[in-house]
Amino acid sequence: MPNRLAHETSPYLLQHADNPVDWWPWSAEAFAAARERGVPVLLSVGYSSCHWCHVMAHESFEDEATAALMNEHFVNIKVDREERPDVDAVYMEAVQAATGQGGWPMTVFLTADAEPFYFGTYFPPEPRHGMPSFPQVLDGVRRAWTDRRDEVAEVAAKITLDLSERQLAVGDGGRPGEEELSQALLGLTRDYDATHGGFGGAPKFPPSMVVEFLLRTHARTGSEGALQMAADTCEHMARGGIYDQLGGGFARYSVDREWVVPHFEKMLYDNALLCRAYAHLWRTTGSDLARRVALETADFMVRELRTNEGGFASALDADSPDATGRLVEGAYYVWTPAQLREVLGEDDGDLAAAYFGVTEEGTFEEGASVLQLPRGEDGTVADADRIAGIRERLLAARAERPAPGRDDKVVAAWNGLAIAALAETGALFDRPDLVAAAVAAGDLLVRLHLDDRARLARTSKDGHVGANAGVLEDYADVAEGFLALASVTGEGVWLDFAGFLLDHVLAQFVDADSGALYDTAADGERLIRRPQDPTDNAAPSGWTAAAGALLSYAAQTGATPHREAAERALGVVAALAPRAPRFIGHGLAVAEAALDGPREVAVAGAVGGALHRVALLGTAPGAVVAAGQPDGELPLLAGRTLVDGEETAYVCRGFVCDLPTTDAEELARVLGAAR
Repeated sequence: MPNRLAHETSPYLLQHADNPVDWWPWSAEAFAAARERGVPVLLSVGYSSCHWCHVMAHESFEDEATAALMNEHFVNIKVDREERPDVDAVYMEAVQAATGQGGWPMTVFLTADAEPFYFGTYFPPEPRHGMPSFPQVLDGVRRAWTDRRDEVAEVAAKITLDLSERQLAVGDGGRPGEEELSQALLGLTRDYDATHGGFGGAPKFPPSMVVEFLLRTHARTGSEGALQMAADTCEHMARGGIYDQLGGGFARYSVDREWVVPHFEKMLYDNALLCRAYAHLWRTTGSDLARRVALETADFMVRELRTNEGGFASALDADSPDATGRLVEGAYYVWTPAQLREVLGEDDGDLAAAYFGVTEEGTFEEGASVLQLPRGEDGTVADADRIAGIRERLLAARAERPAPGRDDKVVAAWNGLAIAALAETGALFDRPDLVAAAVAAGDLLVRLHLDDRARLARTSKDGHVGANAGVLEDYADVAEGFLALASVTGEGVWLDFAGFLLDHVLAQFVDADSGALYDTAADGERLIRRPQDPTDNAAPSGWTAAAGALLSYAAQTGATPHREAAERALGVVAALAPRAPRFIGHGLAVAEAALDGPREVAVAGAVGGALHRVALLGTAPGAVVAAGQPDGELPLLAGRTLVDGEETAYVCRGFVCDLPTTDAEELARVLGAAR
């Protein structure tokens, strides 16, 4: 019999709707039930494409005996971290403070007042590798609650007080200058893996935001070292197993430092950020590999993640059925030499094995290999047509395999990132279909996620909006996407919508005294702590994403409050950049834009004309572009006239403007548009 999750919209919660566990969604009613029964709350947090979440679900939440223990002694709450990043952030901070590590699935035991007192992540069904079994944990917590209730309450109160008293160093309210950005670059150089690209060791995550900072640093200062780190990292990732060599798109991370074996889930946010990073790398260097990867990643998003309503789904699972029907991580993507020969024949099968690094020993599990480009080929080989044919045949054969599951919920923030990536990639590579896909996703967010008070809903699914309020990253990333649409299409309505969202940020998310930003709105649900985190995770932090969108909006409109809020928000980047540059990459990229101006480019003339294209190709950090007829829809076009009847560009920076120009080469020189 389905439990209380049967009517939820989250695919992750729906995966647990038939568990024998009597799950509740996060709600006041659940805590009231715990208070009435006099039992603690078991909070389980995960997400639909999380491999170990599936493992624990199968081992424990589908087990009748374990479920009986849970139901008798706890009120059990299941949370999708992608729907409720605020709940996840608050309790993950507690888990990390208590255990020194975190991850998903996250398991936290709470009082009926939502105060945490015992923490963990994955627990196995039997004792293993020094970990207690999940039934042992349940029994231990039950006995502590029954026999030492006062002690448990004291621990919970102390943990909650410690969390509430944590203070964040937000800096002095001033943006980072040359010195802080130079120190950040030096710190990144120290952490850089010169052999394999990227930063740090295994597991290794795509450093999308850091790559953007490095490209902007190179554009502003000419630093060849910054460009080299960005270009080499992107090349190693694109040649590795983390990149889908057949269908395009990136997996979540690599389990090794060489980018060979991925954790196979594909997330919308990773692919949106990486698509944009490779497009910007091409804009800087003209790299054929960067162009190919940007376009293949964009095509992957449109082909495999686009929903019927025009938005973009959150993720594809890591697991899929193997030949026996058993769910196996990576089964959809890996190959043996025998499988290649079965599809391609002997000669082409042997060529494919050599080309993609498929060996008899295998690079993954059970003799299978993840496809790579280990010899340095990027498609421009002597027999490129033969390789292209091999790719097509393998992709067609792979399509016959059982596909990974898809999390169809539309997350506002991640769709904002996708809109920005597709709009820019479509404009840079003359792909109007990609721009159209970005516009359609923008239309969906306006139509479904945005209410008449300019408040955003976090998620929707199948055209039905979710109940959870948007958090700071939603407002910031959607505004960023709308600003990109305004620059590419010349349609002022996108700038207007971005303004509505950013006005809400100023009213609901900014601390008026310090300029710090919170992840949840002032009038939102009260948790045991109001979360705020300026550091990047898999996607830009809401804090620095908001700073970037505020800065761009101010450059487009001249709005002083937005500029001032952006600069105050960047104070935290000044504080963190010298000691933790890997974790504040987006903030560093925004700081580069602020230091460069950012430049304001108004192109009077036809949208999509020669000067508009040159402006979009410019590498000046964070430059904003407005194009359209003189005195058109965008504020930067006010008073901008044609010179001698020709398309004319106006470039301003810091209240100083260059002479207008009709010369594409001169505009390219000013904006660094090498392409």
